[in-house]
Amino acid sequence: MILIGGGEVCCRSLPGVTTPATGVRVARTLLETLGDCVRRLERYGGQRIGEQNTKASLIEPVIEALGWDIHDLDEVNREYRYGGSANPVDYALLLRRRPCLFIEAKGLGEDLGQLRWATQILSYASAAGVRWVVLTNGAEWRIYNAHAPVPVEQKLYRTVRPAESTDEAARVLELLGKDVLGSDRIEDLWRSEFVDGQVRSALTELFDGGEPAPELAALVRRRAPGLNEAEVRDALIRVRAAFDFPAAGLVSSVVPAPREALPAATDVSGSDSSSPGRTAGAGRSGPPELNGRPAAPATGANPSKAVPLSADSTRVTRVERDLGMTDLLAAGLVQAGSALTAVYRGRQREAQVRSDGMVSFGGQRLSLSAAGAAAKVDIVGPDLPESARSTDGWDFWKAPDPTTGRLVSLKRLRRDLAQSRPNRQGGRSA
Repeated sequence: MILIGGGEVCCRSLPGVTTPATGVRVARTLLETLGDCVRRLERYGGQRIGEQNTKASLIEPVIEALGWDIHDLDEVNREYRYGGSANPVDYALLLRRRPCLFIEAKGLGEDLGQLRWATQILSYASAAGVRWVVLTNGAEWRIYNAHAPVPVEQKLYRTVRPAESTDEAARVLELLGKDVLGSDRIEDLWRSEFVDGQVRSALTELFDGGEPAPELAALVRRRAPGLNEAEVRDALIRVRAAFDFPAAGLVSSVVPAPREALPAATDVSGSDSSSPGRTAGAGRSGPPELNGRPAAPATGANPSKAVPLSADSTRVTRVERDLGMTDLLAAGLVQAGSALTAVYRGRQREAQVRSDGMVSFGGQRLSLSAAGAAAKVDIVGPDLPESARSTDGWDFWKAPDPTTGRLVSLKRLRRDLAQSRPNRQGGRSA
């Protein structure tokens, strides 16, 4: 739907952004063009196509639909070299004859997850003073902020795949339109999300289920003067908080791969401590979802032989919470050096149990939850959303039941151990 008023046009696909009447065709053509590209992709049937044909059939039509004149060298400069560089960028999009966006093209079927490609184009953009960079193979478009003060793998701002949602792809790619890119719109959106992410990470560390920060405990005691120090400490260990930052901008996060269900805002039923050997939340690579959410069916090397938890498995008792991996090791439920198995999005990964209650994955000593997040990134790639990286390691990793040999979650083994000790009041800290 397009609303016309006051001599300007407001396009529903990018609410709040107005373009001159001459831009109506651009906004509508982008969605149509993406639809054409999707039909071409279906026709190509997953075959690999060379870079030049990919540019002609899947990339340049989108650039043109964004309002850039691909025939005008003052707007679209192919094989652009900065400072006489021997490695040109495929496209430099210019405003007032100055580059404002670099687009690096790869052939259809090429894996954009190879870090070397992003590193190369981002380094080039930084040297040229260009903030925004696109890496695309026609089927997938990755937008990077070259000036973001974070490591290369975190400079990724958006990933869209038109075949999965042309509407979502259009809403994001319109931020690269000639008229929109000339404003501060995309930078304002990025900045607000960057700030939110930093604050979310700080809050997550305060509510990670481990020993509460002294300043947090002191603040709560001041606001709840009727509670003593031990009561506040125990409550802060039990609490599980999820932080929701309403979108500051008009473009939603898009990587339309399957995601875990979002939790309720707060769950005080309890979950896992993050101290060594009690591994929830330790070493998180991104903001967590709720560890106490309903568990997914357990999976492993043979999902049909995996045993799910009972229906009331969302509630983790105090006794369970106090048990760590070192307790499972001491009870003989798992063995040091044995393999843990997990399946994510149909792909399997293994970690190795260490004698100190931690696990080894990818050559690193990690907590269960951190190893789970690392396994997800290893499978999906660095553009995995932070919300999907959050992992309850006790649910994620599976081990053979010492009695039946069937794969069960570590949470199930921990529950069995807890139920075998009905009078246990506290667990051994690892």
